[in-house]
Order: sequence, then C-alpha cells, then structure tokens
Amino acid sequence: MAFACTIPAVATLQQDDATVRITRWDFAPGAVTGWHEHGWPYFVVMLVAGTLRVHDGDRVTDSALEAGQAYTRPAGIRHDVMNGSDHPIAFVEIEVKRPEALVTTAEPGDGPSPPAGS
Repeated sequence: MAFACTIPAVATLQQDDATVRITRWDFAPGAVTGWHEHGWPYFVVMLVAGTLRVHDGDRVTDSALEAGQAYTRPAGIRHDVMNGSDHPIAFVEIEVKRPEALVTTAEPGDGPSPPAGS
C-alpha cells in the first residue's frame, strides 16, 4: 500500500541513544520514506516549507507545512511519507524512546551543554 516511487528519502542519523533517536530526512521532489511505523512517539520539525503527502494504507493526506512548524504523532501508526512539493524539503524527526529520562531536577538555567564545536 506504499507510494510507488523509486526515489528514496535520505535519512541522516544525528543521535541514537537509550533516550532519543534524532534523524534528519531530506527529500527530493517525489521522494518517499517507504512503508514503516515508529516504535516510539515522535516529533517532526520542518526545516524547509513544503507539502508532506502521507499514505496511511487507506487514504492519502497532504499537509502544507512552514519551515519551523512542528507536529507530534504517537507510536504504532503505519504510514509512508512523500515529498508532495515541487522542490526539495527536509525535516528533523525526534523519536522519544524514554520520556522519563528527559525529566530533570536541575536548577533553572542548568541546561545541557551543546555539542563540541557548537
């Protein structure tokens, strides 16, 4: 039931540990992720404005999203995602494996250190 397409989206793993998996996805026009489902709830943050075309097995839905716009979805929903735009798009996907590990008792202002070189 996935989209018929020979152009794969390109996934670049940015972080994968016991708490989160962060992946950047780059899509040429018409590129697809392929049929999949997530084992954890996740967030998507658009880097480039565009249209995400999502196939859920029964229907196709187009969502026009702006750069910086974000959304969340629960785990376990099978789907395929296509770039429905006429230009390349990209987003960052953050899968939350252990939400309880993101809770901290640190003092205000005691945020995590940025990666080296930032």
